[in-house]
Amino acid sequence: MIKNIKIIIFDWGDTLMRDYNDSGPMAHWKNVDIIPGVREVLRELGKNYTLCVASNAGESDSGLMKSALKRVGIDNFFSYFFTSKDLGFEKPDIRFFKAILKSTNFSANECLMVGNDYNNDIVNSKSLGMSTLLFDENNLFSDTLSADYKINKIIQILDILKP
Repeated sequence: MIKNIKIIIFDWGDTLMRDYNDSGPMAHWKNVDIIPGVREVLRELGKNYTLCVASNAGESDSGLMKSALKRVGIDNFFSYFFTSKDLGFEKPDIRFFKAILKSTNFSANECLMVGNDYNNDIVNSKSLGMSTLLFDENNLFSDTLSADYKINKIIQILDILKP
């Protein structure tokens, strides 16, 4: 179990929702799907943690992000929505993560960053003092990387965060 975590920051594409690399904002894509197990994970984690989405989705602002999340019925689980378009910085820029900390009023040691891209999601969030969880659905990353946790199915996060 990870102690002191109060907020979980999720990457969006290929962490919560499948990124089909279509053109335009995901909210306007013909097909949108969630990653298997996401709804159950959010339902459980939302009971004890503040949930946040943070993405480099350059064509989407937070309003379009919310619209895409609403299409798959998971928008209501989140208290905060951040995009690089809104923040003015892209991951892995450390200013992206600092802006989230400032906006949410949480300290880094109270945050768990969950993402599927080691360089974009894990490295600088960890350097700030956040706990990190690499969602490596397709086993693309070495087990020797410095993420605090690594999972292959999003549902496994419940085992890591159970009391």
